[in-house]
Amino acid sequence: MGLATLLSRVLGMLREMVYARFMGDGMVASAFFYAFQIPNLFRRLLGEGALSAAFIPMFKEKEVQEGDQAMWQVANATLSALITACSLVVVGLILLATALVNGMTLSLETLLFLKLMRLMAPYVLMVCVAAVMMGMLNARGHFFIPALGATTMNVVMIASVFWLAPRFGEDLVDQVHGLALGILVAGLAQMCFQCPLLYREGFRFRWINPWSHPTVRQLVGRILPGVVGVAAFQINIVLTNAIAFSQGDHVVASFNYATRLMELPQGIFGVSLATFMLPMLAGLAAEKKYGEFQTGLRQGMHYLIFANWIATVLTMVLAEPIVRLLFEGERFGADATARAALALQCLIPGLVSFSLVNILARAFFALGEVHLAMRISVLSLCCNLVFAFFLIPAFKQAGMGLANTLSSLVNLGFLWYAIQRKFPNMKLREMAGPTLTIAGAGLLAGIFTWLSSHWLKGALTDLDKLSQAIHVFLPLGMGLATYLLITYWAKIEACRDILDLLKQRLDR
Repeated sequence: MGLATLLSRVLGMLREMVYARFMGDGMVASAFFYAFQIPNLFRRLLGEGALSAAFIPMFKEKEVQEGDQAMWQVANATLSALITACSLVVVGLILLATALVNGMTLSLETLLFLKLMRLMAPYVLMVCVAAVMMGMLNARGHFFIPALGATTMNVVMIASVFWLAPRFGEDLVDQVHGLALGILVAGLAQMCFQCPLLYREGFRFRWINPWSHPTVRQLVGRILPGVVGVAAFQINIVLTNAIAFSQGDHVVASFNYATRLMELPQGIFGVSLATFMLPMLAGLAAEKKYGEFQTGLRQGMHYLIFANWIATVLTMVLAEPIVRLLFEGERFGADATARAALALQCLIPGLVSFSLVNILARAFFALGEVHLAMRISVLSLCCNLVFAFFLIPAFKQAGMGLANTLSSLVNLGFLWYAIQRKFPNMKLREMAGPTLTIAGAGLLAGIFTWLSSHWLKGALTDLDKLSQAIHVFLPLGMGLATYLLITYWAKIEACRDILDLLKQRLDR
């Protein structure tokens, strides 16, 4: 899962590099990224988030208790309901955008945003269906191939910059419509990529009237609290970006590039682990094996802290060299590098808390207790909106990063307290000693990385890409080696387990 996600994230980073050089971080880039967030809102609301978290446990429950036929019937009913809901959303978005474009006098930025959103609206349907298909395959024990679906999507989006965009005209304002069309083709590719493996598993799509099917009614009852939480999260993103969109041409785009960089380590380990753990925890909960449930959850959090803490420290120290290496060039200049690096340094401290929230929330979803996770999510998102209201006007893209980091810590604090109340014997306090050792090792590695980076900054006077790569990878490699040596010497379980696993893979 991590390997497939790594490939997807690397291609996603390549896509952002191509986007950065093609669009820079000006008005067109901000309008494009903001417009893409609208269909993403409904994708996460209808295709991922609460629906996937409710669907996978029900899917597994039917498989365990009633067999494959009942399991596939649940899948068909869910897909039928999803197609109906997404189609209504797509039509609504297109009609709303058309009415605003034709009926109001708007600024160039807002007009471009609405036209791009209207063009990308059908993406909602394609990617929501793809997300449920991926959930079905995950529940059947397939992780590598479904995770590669995002790889095909990234390949298509990269190709759209070179093949589609130039066909829409000479001006960037016109060419960006080619990227929007590429989003639609990419969503279709991701959906179709899942179909052959699902077919081999025995799935055959059959339309089921979603209005009267008991599975759909049960699913709606389970997801409503989660939908409130996911909707609050996505609406929060749209509102905070609306605040940022009004604060300058560069704010939304700069923060978007920082977010993509943070998602690389988060996706490789945090999202991969959370995706793997949901069906595992759901299966243990369905069989009422709560001892194994607690052990798996505790071990997963330990691994995640070990992997993502060093990613946090190294990214914090090397933010500007990383942004310069990956993005700088053509329309993305030195000023854009400084803006994106500052946003990254304010956002990356929340990496560990973001990832732990994903795991803890999935634990409650696996237990069927979505109301509590929903209430905590809504509370933390209200905090995020308050933080954003005060911080973005004062600190621009850095304020966006700070607001997200602070709200993730609030969310983690409440979920941590809730899981301890749910399982008083979970022994979370036993994680304190290893976590402190991991934290100390990361700080020492960070100091060593900063010293080597500072020395290289004076030694490497040439700014070509080879020098930039040396400035990133040499300190990064030395810092990572320092971290692994300290944690291995300190007998940190996660370090030894991961190194042993890698050794086994290499031996094979």
